Amino acid sequence: MDITAQPAQTTVDSAAPARPNQDAPADPRAVRRAAWAGLIGTTLEQYDFVIYGTASALIFNQLFFPNVSPVAGTLASFSTYAVGFAARPLGGLFFSRFGDRLGRKWVLVATLLLMGGATLAIGLLPTFEQVGLLAPVLLVVCRFFQGFGAGAEQSGGATLLTETAARGRRGRFSSLVMSGAALGTALGAVAWILAQLLPDDQLLSWGWRLVFGSSLLVTIAALVMRRKLNESPVFEDLKEQHAAPRTPVREIFQRGRKPMLLVLLMNVGVSSQSYTYQVFMASYLVSTVGVDPAFVPKVLLVGAICGGIAAIGFGALSDRVGRKRVYSVIMGALVLLPGPTFIALNTGSPIAITVAIVIGFILACHGSVGVQMSYFPELFGNRYRYAGVTLGREFSSVLGGGVAPLICAALLGAFAGSWIPVAGYMMVMVAISFVAALLAPETRDRDLTVPEDATERHAPAAG
Repeated sequence: MDITAQPAQTTVDSAAPARPNQDAPADPRAVRRAAWAGLIGTTLEQYDFVIYGTASALIFNQLFFPNVSPVAGTLASFSTYAVGFAARPLGGLFFSRFGDRLGRKWVLVATLLLMGGATLAIGLLPTFEQVGLLAPVLLVVCRFFQGFGAGAEQSGGATLLTETAARGRRGRFSSLVMSGAALGTALGAVAWILAQLLPDDQLLSWGWRLVFGSSLLVTIAALVMRRKLNESPVFEDLKEQHAAPRTPVREIFQRGRKPMLLVLLMNVGVSSQSYTYQVFMASYLVSTVGVDPAFVPKVLLVGAICGGIAAIGFGALSDRVGRKRVYSVIMGALVLLPGPTFIALNTGSPIAITVAIVIGFILACHGSVGVQMSYFPELFGNRYRYAGVTLGREFSSVLGGGVAPLICAALLGAFAGSWIPVAGYMMVMVAISFVAALLAPETRDRDLTVPEDATERHAPAAG
């Protein structure tokens, strides 16, 4: 598959401006703005998903599915949670065509407003007691638009930061996107800690609405940040050369299938384990282990803080020793992690539970994805990078994270509460990502202005 020959309409004229020097110092202000924009946007995305996931585990079965058994209510809540992930690749397909044609900044503003608006709408919904079956239907619709907006968010922030930061520093700066995810998890945990201080009747009547309404504050802060955002220099170069593709999604399926498939496989297991730790285990701790529901947001908060620090650490480490080496070691550790995690959870010890959740957050939720933020954009050439990263990550999110809490809850119910099938499922999913990581090329310090994918036989080698 040769992508060096470009269509006639995108041929670069000999008088076109030269490509930006990849070894030249990056504009510090542009890097800072891109870092803050990526961080705050991912904070909002993760905040929205965490407060929804926690609500699904703790109260949505009572508010929207009250006339079924607790197990069936939890399954129904996790099903609506999965709807958001099903919408993500559709949002990715829609927005990625504009990210590679009109620019990264435009998409990041649009997705921000859609996510924030959908989350605010969830907080205004009537419950089953008020309108009957219409309530869960409206919940599904809002969840769909929440996921549709999130479909290009993290990929957009990662692409923009990777293309803006200088060589040798891409890993640490791009990992800030996942620090934003950790911050979103932490803020979501704090919101639920405060909400659970209310009496149960107040929490179920109006307290949960305040949690979702609070996303408006994060949305406004993110919008202010992104209004001052500079466009990626790599994309500006494509515009000057009139080389921006008219149909990036078509090109990615025609020319970039191999790196997109690698992204999908390298992320599917990580996504599965990440949302198992963040969502399913909250329900497992309450319904199976029997811990106090008020303990769950607190342990998620500790895990998020540690995970955010780990994301930056692993990203910086990948700048020194290589993306492939760091990512492969993390995947190998995740294959071995599920069994010890469940053994620790079932002790009921707050210390053992906290340690198990923190390790899961460090490796699966944030550390591994911190490396992805620079690794995945570097796999693609400059013409359809946004589309490739977005589609690969979001389709894998459906197959991994979107259905993981639902599958885990179903396995737990089918095998009389045994955690062994759940651990087996987690191990198989991440083994796929481990094998894909071993097959992926090294991309550290690769020239991002070239049209060749890193998977091409004659692609320029990484620095």
